[in-house]
Amino acid sequence: MNLLWRIERYLNATATPPARFGRDAAHDPRFVFDLRNGRTPRPETEARIAAWLDAREAGR
Repeated sequence: MNLLWRIERYLNATATPPARFGRDAAHDPRFVFDLRNGRTPRPETEARIAAWLDAREAGR
């Protein structure tokens, strides 16, 4: 599953602003905006964000 698609789904489901997600998940408020503009995260970053999403989705 595409990371950006998964993040967008999370943002919509939780009404979380993109900058808040970036701060919480990646310690970078521009993270989502940069992904939307074509940024490709390093594999380690992508794995960390996926794990962060997994933890939040498991808690719902």
